[in-house]
Amino acid sequence: MNHRLELSQFDYELPPELIAQTPAPERTGSRLLHLDAAGALHDRQFTHLPELLKPNDLLVFNDTRVIKARLRGHKESGGKVEALIESITQPRVALAHVRASKSPRPGSVLIMAEAFNVKVLGRQGELFELEFPERVLDLLDRYGSTPLPPYITHAAQPQDEERYQTVYAREPGAVAAPTAGLHFDTAMLARLAAQGIGESFVTLHVGAGTFQPVRVENLDEHIMHSEHYSVSAQTLQQIRATRAAGGRVIAVGTTSVRALESAAQHAGQDSSAEVSPIEGDTRLFITPGYRFQIIDALITNFHLPQSTLLMLISALAGMDPIRRAYAHAIQSRYRFFSYGDAMFIETPQP
Repeated sequence: MNHRLELSQFDYELPPELIAQTPAPERTGSRLLHLDAAGALHDRQFTHLPELLKPNDLLVFNDTRVIKARLRGHKESGGKVEALIESITQPRVALAHVRASKSPRPGSVLIMAEAFNVKVLGRQGELFELEFPERVLDLLDRYGSTPLPPYITHAAQPQDEERYQTVYAREPGAVAAPTAGLHFDTAMLARLAAQGIGESFVTLHVGAGTFQPVRVENLDEHIMHSEHYSVSAQTLQQIRATRAAGGRVIAVGTTSVRALESAAQHAGQDSSAEVSPIEGDTRLFITPGYRFQIIDALITNFHLPQSTLLMLISALAGMDPIRRAYAHAIQSRYRFFSYGDAMFIETPQP
């Protein structure tokens, strides 16, 4: 796999009306496109998922919690400002995308929600370093709004606070939801547990960079955005036990894939090493040719054209099977992106 990968290989035409603007009435009410290990496609409902899993399989969820990361305000001069928090670096300091008619200068003050002032400390690339008067998380919880993706056209509503969050979200820090997990409700989780399906968690705080377009044609030149992740010793032990019992490790969402595969790279090849938690920042960029160390299958939503996430699932299933799957999904009028339908992708048979 030494031939060069190009951005145009991961493009497709999507009718705008297939971009889901609201979630299904019920969390488990979505459709499920199953791409099996032989490369065949099956149209199913998400409620069919338990029938596709076997005892001793392990589902790995991302338990990050979406924070109310969007703030609106104005400069001291009166110009409108919108800030989207990317990451919280200290209790009272955060990096943010700032939209304004003119970029704010270091030392300037932004008045947010007519309630508190934020000081601009400086810039780090495209991001601004902002200092808050209290804990960032506390102020966001009181004055922020849910940061819906750019392709969802309505402003965040009370329904979005609940539905753009997984039922198992625990660790605050994401500015975009791990959307594959949005399809699970507590009844589905209980049904899977009763069936002997294992459940485990990782944390990867999804950044707004997940929506940033790839701007280079030669993918070797792409600089991947950084996201913080952690994988507990318990999860690593569950993965070993699953392997020993002949079960599959099934990631729920591409963010769980990135966390697990980043942990595997961090740990190295010594599978007999003492199991200890792994935490850090990852810029792992998974493209076709990548050798997966942990993942056997993936539950995921449909991804944007030319996105790094489309490249990741193409690495898992193969570029041609994914092209066929997406062409079928468009023809069959599946709903796309964060509030859309799901896929269950099994790794191809050797």
